[in-house]
Amino acid sequence: MNKIAMIGLGCPKNQVDAEIMLSKLADANFELTSELEDADAVIINTCGFIEDAKKEAIDCILEACELKKEGIIKGVIVTGCLAERYKEEIMTEIPEVDACVGIGANSRIDEICNTVLEGNKFCEFPLKSCLPLDGDRLLTTPSHYAYLKIAEGCSNHCTYCAIPDIRGKFRSRKFENIISEAAKLAEGGVKEIILVAQDTTKYGFDLYGELRLADLVKEIAKIDGIEWIRLLYCYPESITDELIDVIANEKKVCKYIDLPLQHCNGAVLKRMNRKGDRAYLTDLIERMRYKIPELTLRTTFITGFPGETEEQFTELCEFINEVKFDRLGCFAYSPEDGTAAAKLDGQLDSEIKNKRAEIIMNEQMLIMEEKQNSKIGTECEVIVDYFDEDNLLYMGRSKNDAPEIDTNVIISSEDELASGQIVLCKVIGYDDFDMVAEVI
Repeated sequence: MNKIAMIGLGCPKNQVDAEIMLSKLADANFELTSELEDADAVIINTCGFIEDAKKEAIDCILEACELKKEGIIKGVIVTGCLAERYKEEIMTEIPEVDACVGIGANSRIDEICNTVLEGNKFCEFPLKSCLPLDGDRLLTTPSHYAYLKIAEGCSNHCTYCAIPDIRGKFRSRKFENIISEAAKLAEGGVKEIILVAQDTTKYGFDLYGELRLADLVKEIAKIDGIEWIRLLYCYPESITDELIDVIANEKKVCKYIDLPLQHCNGAVLKRMNRKGDRAYLTDLIERMRYKIPELTLRTTFITGFPGETEEQFTELCEFINEVKFDRLGCFAYSPEDGTAAAKLDGQLDSEIKNKRAEIIMNEQMLIMEEKQNSKIGTECEVIVDYFDEDNLLYMGRSKNDAPEIDTNVIISSEDELASGQIVLCKVIGYDDFDMVAEVI
């Protein structure tokens, strides 16, 4: 029986694709291994969104190719966003790669592995719409939480982003298929469902002519076994009053929303092909916080976008200090191949872009410290993720924290806890940015 190892890179959406491929390989009687040295072939499911992700993917490809040169493995297969983006270039520049395939070929991953293990090269890029939106999955997350992808692709065409070219236009999954998968995940022990798409709030518009994320969340909340529902990648212009009401009133929905804003200045947002301005965003956030007082807001910003002036950057700093986001990530703009923004006038020096990102993150650290201090002595629910055997402590997350993105909760408990167990805790302090809490 041939053994296959997979290196999964990038976002949770890419992770779901990997899980579908792993299930297909298992059904085709491949043995799956997490150790590259034990494998006959290695699949690198790449990310290619920004420069750092590309570098990480290429390093992984080169590492696998080195194992092939040493005779430890027989084949190297490259899938995912980097493969889709650079197509034949990968096999031309790294000839040790045996197969490079686009996302539309994911449904044939078992055939591709067999072709490579027979000693043949393979390079194919079917239509992006051939990427399966549904299918059995072999979860790579802990058994108590899972990502649930509700749509594929993007039709927003933000000028800095290559996703529409890589992934194709926005395609919602059928409502009933998502509910069916959520129920199946719950039957398998999943307690936390994390809804993802490139633009989660656009869900349903292409299929049904209306935004249906609120309906979807309400239906998932009816499923026995699901305790927490979390929303990621929610674009501000598609957040409806109905969705705000569902987050506010449905007990299973975490009072947490990931709202990627990228900037607040109207002129910068227009060059990004994004909608809104500072007044619009301030009004939206005020309405959300009024209806959901305990809301945790996560966002991301880009500094140094082409043409960003000192005044526009100062406005962004003022906005961040005014709104006081609970979670914030900031990235220096990087020009990506094939994007409209890479051709804009006013490209800034890397030093300026990075310095501005550093200023934003320093400001956010002060805001985080203030928010942390205000929570000491309060109570919150925490889901146990795992037991840290080195430090003999349980690690978990509150409803305010998404896995792999936000901070952890260090749990002190006199009783033995199980992974996936939800416990009521009292916040007693912080270790750097991680909350320290004891079970009540």
